[in-house]
Amino acid sequence: MLLGCIGDDFTGSSDLANTLAKQGMRTVQYTGVPANAAAADVEAGVVALKSRSIPAADAVRQSLAALEWLQAQGCTQFFFKYCSTFDSTPEGNIGPVAEALAKALDAYKVIVCPAFPGTGRSIYQGHLFVKDRLLSESGMENHPLTPMTDPDLRRWLAPQTGFAVGHVDAAHVFAGSEAIRIALQAEHDAGKRLIVVDALRDVDLIEIGAAVRDLPLLTGGSGVALGLPANFAKAGSISGRVVPWRGQPGKCVALSGSCSNATRAQVALHAKSNPAREIAAADVIEGRLTARETAAWLIETDGLPLAYSSADPSVVREVQTRYGREKSAAALEAFFAETARLLVAGGIGKILTAGGETSGAVVEGLKLDSLEIGPEIDPGVPALRASDSLVIALKSGNFGAPDYFGKAARILGENP
Repeated sequence: MLLGCIGDDFTGSSDLANTLAKQGMRTVQYTGVPANAAAADVEAGVVALKSRSIPAADAVRQSLAALEWLQAQGCTQFFFKYCSTFDSTPEGNIGPVAEALAKALDAYKVIVCPAFPGTGRSIYQGHLFVKDRLLSESGMENHPLTPMTDPDLRRWLAPQTGFAVGHVDAAHVFAGSEAIRIALQAEHDAGKRLIVVDALRDVDLIEIGAAVRDLPLLTGGSGVALGLPANFAKAGSISGRVVPWRGQPGKCVALSGSCSNATRAQVALHAKSNPAREIAAADVIEGRLTARETAAWLIETDGLPLAYSSADPSVVREVQTRYGREKSAAALEAFFAETARLLVAGGIGKILTAGGETSGAVVEGLKLDSLEIGPEIDPGVPALRASDSLVIALKSGNFGAPDYFGKAARILGENP
C-alpha cells in the first residue's frame, strides 16, 4: 500500500476512494480500523471512521489507531480527509486530529485544502465558497451538528489547534507547483505548520498535488486527491488496473437523514413520482414508529421507495430543543441502522443512503468491513459493492444531482 487515507465519515471516505480509483489507483475503503492486513494489490487504503462529530479526544484516538494500521501496511504518504464544507466546531475535530497526525509523523508544511470545484467548493483568499455563496451563507450555517458560521478557514481553524495557521494564496497556486512549493516553504519558515491553500479549479488541485508529492501528511477534501495518483504513476509505483463493476439485480430502496438543501430538494423531486414516507424524529424517539414497520413498508412497496427524516432546519432545531441534540441524533441513527439490517435480512440487495450520519449508521449497523469502489454516480458519490449480494451508495448530504435517487438505483444495477 502506498497512500494511506483516514476519513472522518463514511460518505466522505467513499468520495475520496472514488477520486483515487478514477485516477488509476487500486483503492479499497475499510470500515473502521481493520483487524487484518490489506490485500497485497491494494495501492490506496481509505480507513473510514465515524469521527466527525464525536468528542475530539476520541476522534484523535481513532485517527491515530488508523494511522498505525496504515503505517504497518507500508504507506509512504498519508491523507486526512474531511468534508469539503470543513464541517467542524470551534473545538474540533479537524484541528485536533490534524495536529495529532502531524506530531505522530513529524510532519510540517501540512496543507489544509477542502476545495472540490466539481461540487462547487472553492477556496479564495482563505475563504471557503459553496458555488457563489460564502460557506456561512450556503445553508451550512444551519447544520444540526456542525453549523458553519465563518467562511474564513484560517479563523475557524485557529482555535482548534496549537499550531500557527498559514495561507498560500491563489496567485501562487495559479503560478503552478513550483510556486506553491516555494510559498509553502515560506510559510514554514514563518512558523506556520497548518497551511490553508487556495484552489478554484481542478487544475489548481493537480498543481497542489504535484507540489506536495514529498510531504508525509496532507489534509483536505477529496478534491486534493486528484493530483496524488500522478505522483505515484510517474514513479512507476501503480498498476492503473481498474476492477470491473458487477451490477446487482433486484429491488432498491433509499434512506435519507440529511437536512441539507441539496438532499431536501432531491427528496422533494423523488417524492413527486415515487413512494416516500417521512420519518418524524419525535415518532421515533417516543416509540410511535419502529424500524420494523418502516423496513416492511420499504420491502413491500413497489418502485423505488424512500424513507426520509430530512426536514427543514427549523423543525430540526425544535426537535433538538425538545429532546436534546445527542438524544435526537442517536435515536435516528439507531433507527436507520436497524432498518438497514432488516432490509438486508428481508432480501434487499441495493440500498441508497443520504447524509453522513445516516450513512455511517447504516454501514456500522450492517457491519460492512470493506467496500469495493464502482462507477461514479455523481461527482463525489461512487457505487460500492459490500458483498456478493449487496451494493450500496453513500451520499454526502450536499452532493448529487436533483434526480440522484433514480440515477443511483439505475447505476447500482447496471453491468457496463
